[in-house]
Amino acid sequence: MATVQELLDIARGELGTTESPANSNRTKYGSWYGLNGQPWCVMFVEWIFAQAGVKLPIETASCTILMNAAKAAGNWVTSNYKSGDVVIYDWGGDKRPDHCGIVEAVGGSSITAIEGNTAIGNDSDGGQVMRRTRTIGQVLGAVRPKYEEDDMDVEKLTEAQLVRLAERMQAALGKRIVSGKLAPELQEAVDAGITDGSNPNAFCTRAQAAVMVHRSTKSKKV
Repeated sequence: MATVQELLDIARGELGTTESPANSNRTKYGSWYGLNGQPWCVMFVEWIFAQAGVKLPIETASCTILMNAAKAAGNWVTSNYKSGDVVIYDWGGDKRPDHCGIVEAVGGSSITAIEGNTAIGNDSDGGQVMRRTRTIGQVLGAVRPKYEEDDMDVEKLTEAQLVRLAERMQAALGKRIVSGKLAPELQEAVDAGITDGSNPNAFCTRAQAAVMVHRSTKSKKV
């Protein structure tokens, strides 16, 4: 199961995806769901959540069915929206679902969401994955899934959960580039046999740190 940010990263990676051919409702999301050629805003949301391993109240291609399932499961909110919520829109004020998206950010009286099958000028059937900004007044309500971080209490985490958390932190650090100031010194350490230089931003244990200090001492004596 993913965190909110991990799920949003998956959704952001889909920005710009369009139907092929245009105006066909044919997408990888519809193909995955088994209803290719049909309106796909909910299928897009279902696909994102499936990739992230986060459960929604029901697997469906209907905004109405998703809303009703969320209400039945106690996952429906109508205020205080936050990142990771699946908002369902009501364009005409008739209390009937028209479209949906995944909240990326909330600010004042508006939300920013990543939505499938939308476009400027065709909100509910535009054929593209886009980042859209909507007013709170256009939101009928939202499904609030349970993410990994929702109930995270570090003191209550199991050893396995702590290991997974450390691995994710390590993966994030691994993407950082060694600064220009540190690069020459890192190369000196590699040349001296203190470290092999791989994954320079990796965590190290106290034992590993002791070994590197010992190697450094031996290197100076040589």
